[in-house]
Amino acid sequence: MKTKIIRVKDDQIDNSELEVIDEAFKAGKLVVFPTETVYGLGANGLDEEASMNIFRAKGRPADNPLILHIAEVSQIRELVDEIPDIAVNLIDMFWPGPLTLIFKRSKMISDVITGGLDTVAIRMPSHPLARKILQHTRLPIAAPSANLSGKPSPTSLERVVEDLDGKVDIIVDGGRTNYGIESTVVDLTENPPIILRPGGVTTEDLKVIVPDIRTDSTILDASDDRIPKSPGQKYKHYAPIAECYTFAGALDIIVKNINKQIRENADKKIAVLATEETKDSYEGAYMVINLGSRDNLIEVAHNLFEALRQCDDSKVDVIYAEGFEFRGLGVGIMNRLLKASSGRVIFGL
Repeated sequence: MKTKIIRVKDDQIDNSELEVIDEAFKAGKLVVFPTETVYGLGANGLDEEASMNIFRAKGRPADNPLILHIAEVSQIRELVDEIPDIAVNLIDMFWPGPLTLIFKRSKMISDVITGGLDTVAIRMPSHPLARKILQHTRLPIAAPSANLSGKPSPTSLERVVEDLDGKVDIIVDGGRTNYGIESTVVDLTENPPIILRPGGVTTEDLKVIVPDIRTDSTILDASDDRIPKSPGQKYKHYAPIAECYTFAGALDIIVKNINKQIRENADKKIAVLATEETKDSYEGAYMVINLGSRDNLIEVAHNLFEALRQCDDSKVDVIYAEGFEFRGLGVGIMNRLLKASSGRVIFGL
């Protein structure tokens, strides 16, 4: 298959290009497009065969649920069995935006979308280009991240092309995405609701609307022994080729421990994922990547997956990543780092 690339500047896509994308969706084809989180690999969520093609293109396990993306709140009614009152409040506050909500599914939703579960995950992205595409097609679009299964999610056209060129019909180039990590997922079928995946909408944000919201105990767990109700729960995710280790604890201890590991592994090609505050603290590493300031975790999240990809580009032997506090957006960042590290954490004592 030859992949067509539609290049869009400043989110200004013309009607003829939107029509090409719409026709592709309605023909059961695969279209990659940017969202505010990462690039998504989209197909008509009401077309079972088209949705199956997502799994084939990504090499994604079939029991890993997909998220449906919509343009208007009114589209929810035919996709879900019921809309609880709490959903209305969360939608009013956070949609469009990086929040996915899990509902009891309607009969029109295929098992392919839900991984055989009786629930369906839905979100309304805020990226202007994604919104134009979804508003034009009016279809619920199933769209996981546009990468090969297990690899770091793509935040740019170049990374999508690396993984999916020749495997999808169309890629829409909208430049770098904003958040850099995927949406927060909240399960509304539980009482009280539960956060299954941390992301751009933080626990603190959600508690304004749902004071008793809980956090799934497996968020900081890299094991694969559960039935996934949300993408990112079960399988190895965001993994670079090299072994990755996450260092947790006080920042000065993190720096000390990483430098100790660098000295003890001088024969290896080492990459350090550092921050603005520490980037000049490491000697002997092959490369030090500055994720951004600890005072701006949006910047850190924005750069994280691209940094992991850069480590793959440089064919490093091992990656040492600085950890972050388990609060605010730091929870989402640590969730991705622990997945990338397959649970390999070094705690500072």
